[in-house]
Amino acid sequence: MLKLTGAAAVTGVLVAAVALPAVGGAGMTVNAAADELRLLPEELKEPPLAEKTTLLDADGKQFAQFYFENRESVKLDEVADVMKTAIVAIEDYRFYEHGAIDLEGTFRAAVKNVSGGGVVQGGSSITQQYVKLVLVNAAETKEEQDAAIAPTLPRKLNELRYALAIEEKYTKSEILERYLNISYYGAGAYGIQAASRRFFNKPASKLALWEAATLAGAVQNPSVTDPSAGKASRDRLLVRRNTVLNRMAELGKITPQEAEEAKKKKLGFKNIEAPGGCEESAYPYFCLYVRQEIATNEDFGKTRKQRERLLQRGGLVIKTTLTPKAQKASEKAIKEYVKTSDKPVAAQAMVVPGTGAVKAMAASRNFGRNKKKNEISYNLVGDREHGGGAGFQAGSTFKPFTLLTALDQGMKLNDGFTTGSGYRAPSHSAFRNCKGKAVGEPDHEVKNSSEGGGGFKTLTTGTLGSVNTFFMRLEQEVGLCETVKMAKNLGIKRADGTGLKEFETFTLGINEMDPVTVSAAYATIAARGTYCSPMVITESTDRDGKKTSYKPKCKQVLDEEVADAASHIMSGVFTKGTMTEVGGIGRPAAGKTGTTDAYTAAWFAGFTPDLASAVSLGDPRGAFKYDLTGVTIGGRYYSYVYGASISGRIWKDSMLGALKGVEATPFTPVNMERFGGCSAGRCAPKPPPKRDNGDGPHDDRGNDRGDRGDNGDGPFGPPDGGDREVNGGFPFGPERRRPDRPARPVATQESRETHSPRNARPGTPGPGTPEPSSPDLRRSGEEGSHLRGLPPRKDVRRAASGGRQAGPVRPARRDRPRRVRRPSGSRSS
Repeated sequence: MLKLTGAAAVTGVLVAAVALPAVGGAGMTVNAAADELRLLPEELKEPPLAEKTTLLDADGKQFAQFYFENRESVKLDEVADVMKTAIVAIEDYRFYEHGAIDLEGTFRAAVKNVSGGGVVQGGSSITQQYVKLVLVNAAETKEEQDAAIAPTLPRKLNELRYALAIEEKYTKSEILERYLNISYYGAGAYGIQAASRRFFNKPASKLALWEAATLAGAVQNPSVTDPSAGKASRDRLLVRRNTVLNRMAELGKITPQEAEEAKKKKLGFKNIEAPGGCEESAYPYFCLYVRQEIATNEDFGKTRKQRERLLQRGGLVIKTTLTPKAQKASEKAIKEYVKTSDKPVAAQAMVVPGTGAVKAMAASRNFGRNKKKNEISYNLVGDREHGGGAGFQAGSTFKPFTLLTALDQGMKLNDGFTTGSGYRAPSHSAFRNCKGKAVGEPDHEVKNSSEGGGGFKTLTTGTLGSVNTFFMRLEQEVGLCETVKMAKNLGIKRADGTGLKEFETFTLGINEMDPVTVSAAYATIAARGTYCSPMVITESTDRDGKKTSYKPKCKQVLDEEVADAASHIMSGVFTKGTMTEVGGIGRPAAGKTGTTDAYTAAWFAGFTPDLASAVSLGDPRGAFKYDLTGVTIGGRYYSYVYGASISGRIWKDSMLGALKGVEATPFTPVNMERFGGCSAGRCAPKPPPKRDNGDGPHDDRGNDRGDRGDNGDGPFGPPDGGDREVNGGFPFGPERRRPDRPARPVATQESRETHSPRNARPGTPGPGTPEPSSPDLRRSGEEGSHLRGLPPRKDVRRAASGGRQAGPVRPARRDRPRRVRRPSGSRSS
């Protein structure tokens, strides 16, 4: 009753102040009242309506959208005439005849409301309703929203002042267009276009009579007639629709027959979902990266709050670098080797050298919050700044940064030195971090994955063999800080956003990384030393059609010829290194496997001049607690998982698909005048003269050890000095088997014991905190199963034929995982 009294009083004041003619003394009193109320036009601030932001792939196809309110504003000529007629008929049939206030309607509504004992009919004009919706839309707090709709005299007077200004500022058609776009229709649909699609799966320009009447009826009280709320609400909306049809017939806008025919139609609500956010996207990890890029990139606003508001309300159309061909190739390859139900997760990024354009981001697990479905709710491909977790230790994928440092300092392809099976820093000061602090640990021994003897290794053979002791010695030679700086120049930073760990084992990949960052770093080598920040957005178009283009952010961080030399060395990984069994991709390519200490993560990162990519594999539940030993992944059992076992195969298959139809680009040849040969004091020692042992010219005994060739052109990586990843060049090389079949059992109990995994490092890292991993004896190709404690080739043949072995089987110590203490250490391979 109080509300009705207040409404009547407001109506009386408005009519007295604005409507009554000024006649004699009475008129002067009314004019004085109007002056006192200051009923003059007042400018209304109209903030842009919240509109959805759309993400497009490189081909222009939508793959995600964000919105605070599901709205897509349209011009009035994009709305069916029957919709315009219906909304005016039911909400303000004298809209084109009156000014800011409909006096006749106000009187009529006041009388009906008072006589009816309730709010029977609204008296606000469409212009007044528009003003109220603008105020509600601009409110940022609940208090401001409540004030915008409060049934008070001050609010009504303000509304009228704003309405007077709106009537002066816009034409009737412009006001109607704005009203249709700002109105809420229920079911989460804001604006006539979104409502048309949500209710009837068609644009507003195609609405039929009965559909237009439905939407016109929904505006009055959408919370009561929301068709998505249930049958009762749909029944109320149907009644409301028929009321609109009757009103249109009453006003002569349609015939009674047309009204009756329309009323025979069912409601026809199609409940078309309007997916919003990355969870509903076809490419959720790429979507997450873009969303966070907008939130953190000052190109989209000065503050994070402004940027996030722009994303949710700005109505942007953002074209991205995502290429469906590369994305599908990545998804297909991952699906081939890792199931969505597997706990270990594979993640991959693809980056274009020379631009930084990210072509694909994919992971084996679905994005979401349903733990029963094994979904994951953060970005497995990106760093924490882009919605990711803490990443996984990168293992031997870090060794190329030490290689680049050595080449940059003038070392040649065949420069090297002799190393043993273990390495200890000669002093604390042998390694200094970039703050000058001595971080060498003389009491800590780094082992090769094998525990055999060492040998002479060069930049080429040491890299292809992934020899831990060689790289520790090399890092000592070139400097820890210099190696860290090289990595940073190539964009390396920890996935969790903290500073890089600068310990002596930096070269072994003790820092947790994400695939995007590693891909961009390797793309730098492919681009001959040009580093480009990862780039996911190429163009944005605002609600007014203004386009903004975004260019690659690149800089030369490395001598071109140094990058060429590194590419030359790393290209041997497919023929003489740890990817020998997996093989190459039929075009110039280079890369590096990475298997971390205790088998906690497995990587492969590689590149061609046209595309770079990195694949990680680890268990986000905690990589030390859940390592990659004795695991079933993709339906295949693995005793140990190495970088080439799964990650390398994913890389190969996905790169073949992504580059299909792309003409192969060769690497720039290495400058042999600068990098060929070896430097004085760093050349391989001359081999001792051969002794005739009576076995004839074809005897191959004794040739399966040592560094056979320092020019990188021949087999290498002896079991007594090489990293466990090495599998090339041994006469009793990797067993050949199909990847979908389990490896054959270990030959002897001795070798089984030799290869039993050690206990994982204590502690339970948080989600996405991969800790070091190691190799897999289940022959995936990254490391040789020839090092399993099996007898040499001749003895294998004799055993197969039933003959007695010539001697005892030497334990396969090369495959043997050995835990050694190190600061967040990593034995990489």
